[in-house]
Amino acid sequence: MRIVSFESDQGRSYGRIEDGGIAPATRDFRARFPDLRSLLAADALKDLETETTLLDAESVRWTSPVPNPDKILCVGLNYAAHIKETGRDRPPHPSIFTRYPSSVLGHGAPLLRPHVSDEFDYEGELAVIIGRPGRYIAADDAIGHIAGYTCFNDGTIRDYQRHTSQFWPGKSFDSTGAAGPWMVTADEIGDPAAQHLRTVLNGREVQSTPLSDLAFSIAEIIAYVSQVTRLSPGDIIATGTPGGVGRFRTPPLYMRAGDVVEVEITGIGTLRNSVSDE
Repeated sequence: MRIVSFESDQGRSYGRIEDGGIAPATRDFRARFPDLRSLLAADALKDLETETTLLDAESVRWTSPVPNPDKILCVGLNYAAHIKETGRDRPPHPSIFTRYPSSVLGHGAPLLRPHVSDEFDYEGELAVIIGRPGRYIAADDAIGHIAGYTCFNDGTIRDYQRHTSQFWPGKSFDSTGAAGPWMVTADEIGDPAAQHLRTVLNGREVQSTPLSDLAFSIAEIIAYVSQVTRLSPGDIIATGTPGGVGRFRTPPLYMRAGDVVEVEITGIGTLRNSVSDE
């Protein structure tokens, strides 16, 4: 099942992708579960009630699948090729940083290059959406806590990322990242390690990797971060980007106004965003 969150003239809503259109949740159902986060918290995804008339997907503004997560946690340095291009060693533990919901847009929305920087970089990633809450989750149990998966672009302002040893400044500018186009439920994906990720900038493939190349598996990431904080339904965990980011190319390749960046993951779909100047 593919679940999309969106905005229209009637406000925010969500629904199921069917035959190229959107089957929106019924008014009565949204009165009980106003958004995907509340639906996951109630473990009621299987009970989703939708209208029979489909919406044209082009008639709505897509948002992040979970536009109001309690937490967005991101993993740095989690593919061998990316670790190598940064000149660092594989970290002994997952390198975790946070993003704010205001920094993450949906499919089709223009990413904004802030006027204070010319170093706006792409990072295609697989993101996990938590369905079942938990703390101190064992790695063997971690997959059971996943509601689904989505594509993620961890858009990064590289010069601000390098201001200090903390990643936060470069990762938290408003409207610089994206998630989507939808959440694909875990039962449809099976083993995410069997999927493949590509990032395409203006028609040129700039990243390509099998998800089996993760240095820390999804189960290991969930087990580690849940030691620190209780994971809640709707939380998003971006699992890291492969090699090929713009910062380490010669010359560097940064996103500019008018560019189009796509993150494609087999079994999920393609997250597409244009780039605009702030």
